[in-house]
Amino acid sequence: MKILVCVTSVPDTTTKITFTDNNTKFNKAGVQFITGPYDDYALARAVELKEKLGASVTVFNVGEADAEPVIRKCLAIGADDAIRVNAEPTDAYFVAEQIAAAAKETQYDLILMGRESIDYNGGQVHGIVGEMLGIPSISPVMRLDLEGTTAKMTREIEGGKEDIEAQLPLVLGCQEPIAEWKIPNMRGIMTARTKPLKVVQPAGNDSLTAVASYELPAPRGAVKMIPADEAEKLIQLLRTEAKVI
Repeated sequence: MKILVCVTSVPDTTTKITFTDNNTKFNKAGVQFITGPYDDYALARAVELKEKLGASVTVFNVGEADAEPVIRKCLAIGADDAIRVNAEPTDAYFVAEQIAAAAKETQYDLILMGRESIDYNGGQVHGIVGEMLGIPSISPVMRLDLEGTTAKMTREIEGGKEDIEAQLPLVLGCQEPIAEWKIPNMRGIMTARTKPLKVVQPAGNDSLTAVASYELPAPRGAVKMIPADEAEKLIQLLRTEAKVI
């Protein structure tokens, strides 16, 4: 069994974000990058399937050279090898195009990724990849078990959960609690240095979007403290300033 795990390199949520070139480019200077948290769940489940079924796990990333520490961490956690497409991940279609091209070259039984990245939160890539490959795409998957070529899954739906089955190959967008996050141990960190990381050029340049500008969230306004015995004043402010009643 061959599993492809697609990971993103995203800014840590505690990082201060700034923009350059008249607010049209994200400023990477001084930014701490991490593996997308939902991608961590996908990788953890892939490693569990590797240990249980003897599967091979390949990590896939669309990104520039600064993404390699994130990729090496994935190798330290238990992936066997990695592929990095040497390009900036401009939009969901472009990223999906790269994943589909790799999957057409090597037939994977499972393509796992996070339900969404935490930078743009689009949640589109898995669906586009499934369409490009002509195979089912399911998200968000909370449980994944394999019985031969049958995948038994639980996914989150509005108001509850849904148990479904499908035949491999599949594209899945993963979320907790599909697996527990794994932390690389010292042996994994040492062996990751020698695991193969293949760098390839992008397949096509079909970026369909362009950034007009980025904007930071508006700063929080000052807090007004109202004494507990002045309820009428609070109601007035909620009506005239906050305009929530």
